[in-house]
Amino acid sequence: MSICMIAHRGYSGAFPMNTELAFREAARHHSGGAETDIRRTRDGVYVCSHDAEARFADGTELIVEENDFAALTAKPLKNDKTDDAVYLCTLKRYLEVMRDNDMICFVELKGPFTDAQVKEVFDLVAEVYDLKKCILQSFDFDNLLKAHEQFPALPLMWTYGTGESHYERCFEHGFSIDVDRVVVTEQMVKDFHDHGLEVGVWTVNDAQELARISALGVDYIESDVFGG
Repeated sequence: MSICMIAHRGYSGAFPMNTELAFREAARHHSGGAETDIRRTRDGVYVCSHDAEARFADGTELIVEENDFAALTAKPLKNDKTDDAVYLCTLKRYLEVMRDNDMICFVELKGPFTDAQVKEVFDLVAEVYDLKKCILQSFDFDNLLKAHEQFPALPLMWTYGTGESHYERCFEHGFSIDVDRVVVTEQMVKDFHDHGLEVGVWTVNDAQELARISALGVDYIESDVFGG
């Protein structure tokens, strides 16, 4: 079985995470897809940001959800990786880069989203790219339930970390899993595959660990540094 390598927040090991530059470099390094984190600005623009704050090159910060898109893109983001001026990337632009390079989208919703917000996000995915090329991820199980009701064909993954338990509840709903590398087990992989579901693992940046996780027969591996 071939494992699909997913660039975690874009090619974030060498480029500023969750920026258009990082997504384009993931494509250039032959990643099968790229993961990003989605938040909503005060005026309703969906942007790629892992943290609640946008941190700028001048040392200032703004809370993404408390500010309008214009204010959040008025100056470049902090960039410790390259000399490029980079700006907050929209979900739409991320999708365009993924579409133009035929890559899989791992879209993680950060925090709870309303039914209407879930609809807005995946209506945009369907408009710009293809729901079948996108996998929704979330720590918030309710986000998955909301998406499943509105978009039954959308692939879904529960993001599963060290504090979680009872992954078997995924089977009732047909949800795959995206699991922290430190808690993934051979039995877990078997359980999901026996139910016709997929397993992704995050975040694998060490060659020895990459070999160990690959040997488990997972479907996706997210990495900051390894391409396809």
